[in-house]
Amino acid sequence: MCLELDITKTLRGCGRSFHLAARLCSRGRSTVLFGPSGSGKTVTMRAVAGLMRPDSGSILMDGTSLFDADARVDLPARQRGVGYVFQDYALFPHLTVAENVGFGLRRGLLGGLDAQARRRVADLLEMAGLADLAKSRPERLSGGQRQRVALVRALARKPRLLLLDEPFAALDPLLRRRMRHEVRGICEAAGAPTVLITHDPDDVQEFGGTVALYEAGRVRQVIEFADGPEGGGKARELLLATRFGEYAEASPRDEDGQRLPDDSHSCESA
Repeated sequence: MCLELDITKTLRGCGRSFHLAARLCSRGRSTVLFGPSGSGKTVTMRAVAGLMRPDSGSILMDGTSLFDADARVDLPARQRGVGYVFQDYALFPHLTVAENVGFGLRRGLLGGLDAQARRRVADLLEMAGLADLAKSRPERLSGGQRQRVALVRALARKPRLLLLDEPFAALDPLLRRRMRHEVRGICEAAGAPTVLITHDPDDVQEFGGTVALYEAGRVRQVIEFADGPEGGGKARELLLATRFGEYAEASPRDEDGQRLPDDSHSCESA
């Protein structure tokens, strides 16, 4: 998978503004957007997904233009072939596990699933170890189980790219370690390249690949490692030795480069 982007976006609210200028190229199966909260990682991911329109620039995936301001190209989110796992999972509380996973496969808003779609749901539930919970609702699930439901729901339509927005942040430390390995395994089994947002070097260690270091709305550096734990271990060592302190402690800045208060991104996640 080849993802190339060069975009800008300015967000305004609460009397402040945030300016993103992101440029990166990734040719591996795993891409990690690493940096502190408010540095522009989520804005970048939403732009790739088609949930936010950049002010300028372009986004290409395997040579296909998803967005090009100059050429007036802006593919709708549903046509981009991109799956999205939100940080809070965004499961439908009134639907069962199977119904959540199959939601994007329904024929029309009120339609049901055909035989092929039902087989797809069953296969995904089996792959994620959720088959016994197919008729359960989200409120009956653990944090790890909800995460797996959100993951295979995003995989149901066989996306060309899967976006993971800090998927482990809400989990306790012991579960987080296990779920990193499980999520990466499920994505590999499904053949889905990933873009992961994180500020945790342990996430980088599990996924490896292309690591883009964000700070104050800029991609400061892009470093290539092998995909998976082999390259991820080296990436983590580098972050801890030379970069992690700098990027973890960095604060978001406004358009003039001035540091903003810690709650500066409360109106709009960046």
